[in-house]
Amino acid sequence: MVDGHQTFVIVGGGLAGAKAAETLRAEGFTGRVILIGDEGDQPYERPPLSKGYLLGKEERDGVFVHEPAWYAQADVELHLGQPVVAVDRAGKSVRLGDGTVLHYDKLLLATGAEPRRLDIPGTGLAGVHHLRRLAHADRLRQVLRTLGRENGRLVIAGAGWIGLEVAAAARGYGAEVTVIEPETTPLYQVIGPELGQIFTDLHQEHGVAFRFGARLSEITGQDGVVLAVRTDDGEEYPAHDVLAAIGAAPRTALAEAAGLALADRAHGGGIAVDASLRTSDPDVYAAGDVAAAHHPLLGSRIRVEHWANALNGGPAAARSMLGQDVSYDRVPYFFSDQYDLGLEYSGWAPAGSYDQVVLRGDAGKREFIAFWLKDRRVLAGMNVNVWDVTAPIQELIRSGEPVDPEALGDPSVPLTSLASPPAAPGE
Repeated sequence: MVDGHQTFVIVGGGLAGAKAAETLRAEGFTGRVILIGDEGDQPYERPPLSKGYLLGKEERDGVFVHEPAWYAQADVELHLGQPVVAVDRAGKSVRLGDGTVLHYDKLLLATGAEPRRLDIPGTGLAGVHHLRRLAHADRLRQVLRTLGRENGRLVIAGAGWIGLEVAAAARGYGAEVTVIEPETTPLYQVIGPELGQIFTDLHQEHGVAFRFGARLSEITGQDGVVLAVRTDDGEEYPAHDVLAAIGAAPRTALAEAAGLALADRAHGGGIAVDASLRTSDPDVYAAGDVAAAHHPLLGSRIRVEHWANALNGGPAAARSMLGQDVSYDRVPYFFSDQYDLGLEYSGWAPAGSYDQVVLRGDAGKREFIAFWLKDRRVLAGMNVNVWDVTAPIQELIRSGEPVDPEALGDPSVPLTSLASPPAAPGE
């Protein structure tokens, strides 16, 4: 029974927003919970959009966070297909695109991120795609099927996680794939050049062509449809479709217009929040892709664009809104599946932050764990086709203790033995 003594409004119909609403009810909140999403679909999870659903291995209904009836059963008021166009902090209200004004006592901004756009001629042609929303995946899945049937060509701008996962899906359908990437290896900013060649080899073995050190400069077409792409080094590649996979930008326009503090670009942009996910306004919170949180464990502000951050950040924000003592210190985590390679990555080691990479296992067989170290301390670990090791990897990161790189790289030394500092003499 909703008593209406308080109203909590959640802006953003993704995983973070849906899990925040779920947590409010699970924690006993009896006020109004209003969840607003600018898409027509109920809240859904994004990983299947470039993985199982795009590959045709999962059904569309499997992407949704909750069963359709759950929202009514939980007394969560859904406003779908309706963007929030303004936040009035003084009046503690939000205004929707249709003019509806909703009061809030506490507000959660879980507005996510949006794909970065190619700023080149030809992006308005039919056949230029992005992948962020369910509608994008619906369309792209049909495109890949058609390309596979007709030996069509897909050009992907960007060799990050989305670019590589879509490349794998496209090859699964039989499409011809060329990836254009300005860096020297795939995933350069995430895993560095030391491991990039592993992913180059993986995709090349499955027929993907790479063009490193180049950027798209133009998409050419005829009668409104894509025919080819040109790169800044003067090369031309035939294409029937183009995917822009050049990253995502946090959706901060609402927060900025409302005068909330934003993080600087060095910390990923986004809405600046403290460890409790509270913004510069004590009644406004942020979670998920849009939040740049001060991370107690890492000692810095970071913005994480991954599923686990939305899954855990939404509930953390909800508890903070309820007045609970929250310190959001989850180790960043994500996963990826490409062909027969599966991986999990824990930690935070952007390019330039580490001084050593240690491998444990057989990289040639693609069965290994990679560790990124700084001053012999583990910043991040990635297990590739090696399973049930996330917990000890994260414990190594959390401990902050120096480790012996030689022991770290030795599969005969249990990871659990490295997570604890050595006993002092005489103990």
